[in-house]
Amino acid sequence: MQQLAGKVAVVTGGASGIGLALARAFLAEGMRVVVADIEDAALERAAKELDAGDALACVRTDVSDYESVVALADATYARFGACHVLCNNAGVGAPSANVWETTINDWKWVHGVNVMGVVHGILAFVPRMIEAGDEGFVVNTSSGDGGIAPLPQASVYASSKAAVTCLTECLAAQLESEGTKLRAGIFYPSGGLLRTGLWTADRNRPPELAREKPRPTPAMTVEQLEEMAKQAGRELHFQDLDELAQIVVQGVKAGRFVMMIGLESIGTQMRDRAGALERGARPEAHRLTS
Repeated sequence: MQQLAGKVAVVTGGASGIGLALARAFLAEGMRVVVADIEDAALERAAKELDAGDALACVRTDVSDYESVVALADATYARFGACHVLCNNAGVGAPSANVWETTINDWKWVHGVNVMGVVHGILAFVPRMIEAGDEGFVVNTSSGDGGIAPLPQASVYASSKAAVTCLTECLAAQLESEGTKLRAGIFYPSGGLLRTGLWTADRNRPPELAREKPRPTPAMTVEQLEEMAKQAGRELHFQDLDELAQIVVQGVKAGRFVMMIGLESIGTQMRDRAGALERGARPEAHRLTS
């Protein structure tokens, strides 16, 4: 998809953080963009910030609810008549904990958004995209944490992102083998720490999926992490989100399957993991920075 101008992009989790950066990047390419998000206030702020007039639509969407995502697809096709780039980007994270100290609702909530949100996006949009017969691309946001190698304390989140990576590989292979004009790729946010809503994802946790017992540690905010680093005499590196969005834009244009900063860094780690598994040993934990 070398030409994006005039095409239509849909971004879930698009009202803040990486999603907002993606929307901004697609608009800069001359695309029409649908920003989907579960937060009404964030959608209002995004609409004002992006200020894209008729090229922008904002739709409240709960990606964990299939009917809500179908409604998003309906709204997209009613407004713009097409979808060419689908970014299944919405994501949440549960508290870090030993697996046996997680709760059923941790798994239901995180996998409901991170995994089923991607599934819902594919089911609601991809058949229509195929039927249209146009070139298109599905970008699924995963994470190096799980998609490449897990951080052991993040078992709920890491396993959800491992599932997204596997799902995307299957989707990409099927889209090609079935002779469609669609392609699919994985986006690994990378390059450093990220200022995104994932740090405070609990704000959108449904009451019916509240944690059944107190979390073992209080939620850490970006500001608290920065203050801790400052007290320790360290300076944290935060990755520019607009630069990350450009990685996706260029990846879509080039038809890349993996989109990330520092792609060359994963080869050694994956080979080490394969070697450990071949020996019947436990692979080393995730070594990337995000």
